[in-house]
Amino acid sequence: KQYPILMRSGRAGEDEQVILDCNKEAANGYFGFGGASHSPSHNYLTWGADRNGSEFYTIRVRDLETGKELEDILENTTGGAVWSRDSSLLYYVEQDENHRPFRVRAHKIGTAQAEDSVVYEEADAGFFVNAGKTLSGKYILIATGNHQSSEIWLIDAEKGGEPQLVAPRKEGREYSVDERDGELFILTNENGARDFKIVTAPVDAPGVENWRNYIAHKPGVLILASFVLKNHLVRLERAEGLPRIIIRDLRNGQESEIGFDEEAYSLGVAPGYEFDTSEIRFTYSSPTTPSQTYDYELETKERTLVKQQEVPSGHEPGDYVTRRVFAKADDGEKIPVTLLFHKDTKLDGHAPCLLYGYGAYGISMPAAFSVSTLSLVNRGFVYAIAHIRGGKDKGYRWYEMGRKENKTNSFTDFIAAAEYLGDNDFAAKDKIIAHGGSAGGMLMGAIANMRPDLFAGIVAQVPFVDVLNTMLDDSLPLTPPEWPEWGNPIVSKSDYELIASYSPYDNITAKDYPAIFALAGLTDPRVTYWEPAKWVARLRARKTDNNPLFLKTNMEAGHAGASGRFEQIKETALTQAFALWVANEKEFEN
Repeated sequence: KQYPILMRSGRAGEDEQVILDCNKEAANGYFGFGGASHSPSHNYLTWGADRNGSEFYTIRVRDLETGKELEDILENTTGGAVWSRDSSLLYYVEQDENHRPFRVRAHKIGTAQAEDSVVYEEADAGFFVNAGKTLSGKYILIATGNHQSSEIWLIDAEKGGEPQLVAPRKEGREYSVDERDGELFILTNENGARDFKIVTAPVDAPGVENWRNYIAHKPGVLILASFVLKNHLVRLERAEGLPRIIIRDLRNGQESEIGFDEEAYSLGVAPGYEFDTSEIRFTYSSPTTPSQTYDYELETKERTLVKQQEVPSGHEPGDYVTRRVFAKADDGEKIPVTLLFHKDTKLDGHAPCLLYGYGAYGISMPAAFSVSTLSLVNRGFVYAIAHIRGGKDKGYRWYEMGRKENKTNSFTDFIAAAEYLGDNDFAAKDKIIAHGGSAGGMLMGAIANMRPDLFAGIVAQVPFVDVLNTMLDDSLPLTPPEWPEWGNPIVSKSDYELIASYSPYDNITAKDYPAIFALAGLTDPRVTYWEPAKWVARLRARKTDNNPLFLKTNMEAGHAGASGRFEQIKETALTQAFALWVANEKEFEN
């Protein structure tokens, strides 16, 4: 199937019922699934869909008894919705004409969208709004913020009423909240907790003056996320580039860790639908191990494998090797690099390599399993992920060292990783292909300008390459929220000069460039299609080599590319074919 199928059943797994088949809803056109949420009464299901890749979602409400849609239609939303406790109201986020999630509205089932009341509206063009709910189900959460600051409001999920502010926005302060028995558990970086800590405060007096430390800040141990159950606090941390799950028993304060043995791996953990439970579900994978889904019993510490990703062509983990190595940056920092290769691949300086990087927004690159990557690895490639600065792979400090005035560290880290792989025979120096998308596409444009000699080829997917012009145009939907990440060249001369020094489009010069494959999406609201188009046009006009330069614009997709699973596989195959061709692999020639 191309798209997800949502089902429900009794607690013991009986009486399975399909409640939403996205394959039927998609038909033959573009279909971006915005998520679904069942009502507390279990009578209704909201689901969101984007039909053209613009990321404007339409929410429908389905009667789960009849399987038919109600007349309720909510347009221009972010796709998700949150139910009131009595299942009569929907809270959803509306987007403005500039594609900014800017307000929360309440919709009463059975009424027209025009009648929906405005619950919260954000006036700051640099802030985005989101709506959620505490796991206890007692409070609707309205969160607003940018990349560096946040502000949260609470609404009683049963009584409704005016939103109650937790703590006012303050530049540089981030926080998120959960609730248990009238007490808030707040994950925050307040008071210099760079890698975050957890504090508590009473719901009826949630201000900062009442915040009390509960989980202390530990430098170098980044708390990525947390949630609260009736008797347990679960948090996902990252230390030395590897994630871990920590369980705290709220009745006695004792902690335990869910342990894993591999050298590099990826973890995910999320709450279910219930608050009063002693069971959680987590996912585990590594570059060699397909994704595994476990149920974990918090009281007995028993884990039960409930699903394992299937590889249609078959997969033997022992045929592959995962390594975690460290490249040395110009300033002495150690850059983690995750490697995957076949056990029969000789690391003698002759293997081609696909090196992936991102390095922005504090987003870490997981050392996760990828079926599509095996296609290259089985052909003798070394697949590498450079965990460069700009992500949080080594904590919040790692992010700070790769943003704004430190942005160029992301580029030089990636270059250092490529040099390390070549110098230490992990890859052939003349067969390293770089790969990145979106902000990682900016990385591709920057390293193409800085060290074109180092790479045989570059794959740049929806690349953010016209950075200076974009950051100078505050009428574009995503420009104001991006200033905390890159700087504001409109008001700051130093920000202007810094961005101008690395913006890929503005730094193309007359010299040899490697083979380049750029991909764009016509309806992309994040990186508009003309950015990669004008980048490629200037490269064609100025470069002095005869190496291929390709641009493919998907006329039926946006930032995420093709919407269907099989269509996405085709896009992946295309980029891998380019990498194989650049590396002159015989399999491609045949």
